[in-house]
Amino acid sequence: MEFDYLPLISWYRRCGRDLPWREEGTSAWAVLVSEVMSQQTPVSRVIPAWREWMDKWPTPADLAAADTADVLRSWGRLGYPRRALWLKQAAEKMEGTVPRSVDKLLELPGIGDYTARAVAAFAFGAPVPVVDVNVRRVHYRLFDATYLTPPARKGDLARITAPEPELSVALMELGALVCTATNPQCESCPLADQCAWVASDKPMPTEAEQAEKRKRVQKFAGTDRQVRGKIMALLRDADEPLASIDHAWPDAAQRSRALYSLLEDGLAEQLPDGRYCLPR
Repeated sequence: MEFDYLPLISWYRRCGRDLPWREEGTSAWAVLVSEVMSQQTPVSRVIPAWREWMDKWPTPADLAAADTADVLRSWGRLGYPRRALWLKQAAEKMEGTVPRSVDKLLELPGIGDYTARAVAAFAFGAPVPVVDVNVRRVHYRLFDATYLTPPARKGDLARITAPEPELSVALMELGALVCTATNPQCESCPLADQCAWVASDKPMPTEAEQAEKRKRVQKFAGTDRQVRGKIMALLRDADEPLASIDHAWPDAAQRSRALYSLLEDGLAEQLPDGRYCLPR
């Protein structure tokens, strides 16, 4: 039986979130920025940062000419600050115009397959599938009766087809609002009567499967990533270069490891006098 996505499209048009980068007339650059910012970051945190960013740097040329330290300060606590550097490097490489094709987008620094496809589809209307964690979850429940989404595989693009950009964004929205990772709201789902998981009486994963899923979830507290974030916060808030970052974290070895990884990534700079600051 051919799957009927029309109820999903109707639901999305009624219930989809009113996100600023979905407004008519939004530039391809603004869409690209929203996609990069939204990676592993809640939309509620992205919206104000995106608005501030677009006010400051409404075009790629504006960001290309910006001061790197200002870019990192504006990125703030969105997480994974290398994304801010990649956006600036991408702006420099694209020379004022966002590429239209997936292949050309993939040539930009820090732009992976998902982001390239999302920009091609949502900014330019290209008929390419866009697969994020929400889309994968919806598809595995709809067609495989699988509650937990397995690790991402290259074959997902082949099995998850969404030739129309509106269908891709509708699938994402369904996963974000209704077919969520925990406590899916099947009673509100426009596809419930076609869902294999619902038809199978909603089988839940075994304890072993849940344990395996928990192992794949990255912890944050106490990791080098947390220490990096604390050091970045000190550098962002400092009015002048810092002679020491010892108060960022008590463990000297971990602090040193995190600091030098920031230096290697180009997110921090050590001056000739030994002080530390954001890249100039």
